[in-house]
Amino acid sequence: MHRDMVVSSNNYIWLFFSFSGRVSRWVYFLASLLVGIAQVFPYYRLLLVPEGSEAAATWSAIFLLVLAGSLWPHVALSVKRLHDFNREGFFAIALFIPVLSIITFFVLCLYPGDRQANRFGSVTNSRR
Repeated sequence: MHRDMVVSSNNYIWLFFSFSGRVSRWVYFLASLLVGIAQVFPYYRLLLVPEGSEAAATWSAIFLLVLAGSLWPHVALSVKRLHDFNREGFFAIALFIPVLSIITFFVLCLYPGDRQANRFGSVTNSRR
């Protein structure tokens, strides 16, 4: 088996927390979906409990913690996806502009990256 294809915790740490390297459209989409599911679950649980209850306060706090904790992985994924286009990660700031965030997400999911090596890495889905 190829060294880069081995699934390990280091690969997940790189994927969700590092700003170096490149990721493909498919990896970006699936990883963003995982982050989104992590955000939606506590929100769903919050909607099921009576408003103003102790459980509502607990699920609200959990939702806010998950939301805050998922910002870094979402930005890290987007920066690596921008690197696949040979673009600076600075453009990930568009993710924080409400109308542009949806457009940016679809562009990052649909637009193909560079097939050849660029200044951010030799191949997609690798650290360098």
